[in-house]
Amino acid sequence: MRVLFVGAQGTVGKRIMEQISPGHEIITAGRNSGDIRVDITSGQAIEAMFKKVSSVDALICTAASGAMDDFDTLTADALYDNMRGKFFGQAQLVLTGQHYLNDNGSFTLTSGIFADEPAKGVTGGGVVSGALHSFVLSAALELKRGLRVNVVSPGMVEDSAKDYGHLFPGLRAIPMTEITDAYLQCLNTNITGKILRVY
Repeated sequence: MRVLFVGAQGTVGKRIMEQISPGHEIITAGRNSGDIRVDITSGQAIEAMFKKVSSVDALICTAASGAMDDFDTLTADALYDNMRGKFFGQAQLVLTGQHYLNDNGSFTLTSGIFADEPAKGVTGGGVVSGALHSFVLSAALELKRGLRVNVVSPGMVEDSAKDYGHLFPGLRAIPMTEITDAYLQCLNTNITGKILRVY
């Protein structure tokens, strides 16, 4: 399978790469690294990326993350900035990619626990992830040619817990294997329109 992987150099992306590389041909894409450079906040850049890559069977995106915020000073403009990459960018990967992926191809996006488990300082993160969940549910009904779309919603990744765990007391540190297994399920099975919550 020929897989376009956006965000392969991140904490989660690197570990997924380890799992899927042996059985698939991977083309990596990122803002500052990868086989192809792409800024997923730009619709034109996403279109150009798909035009450069031919015969893609699947797309995985683990790129972009939401910033922490202070609700007392939070503005709608700040929420929009938070959404530009992680929500609108990932949505645009599907909206554009539906015209380029091979028949029966799949999209796997990434959201996060704060859609379901609110916490202080991550209002933007919750809004972004909730929007991604709704988008995937709708897109799965609309996609043609057998195309599939799912979203993995990870909790606090074990590899990041030492740096960020103190900010979110009570959240379980999720073993990376549980998270990579969810991405593999999206890639290797026929599921679509699913939110794979790994909490």
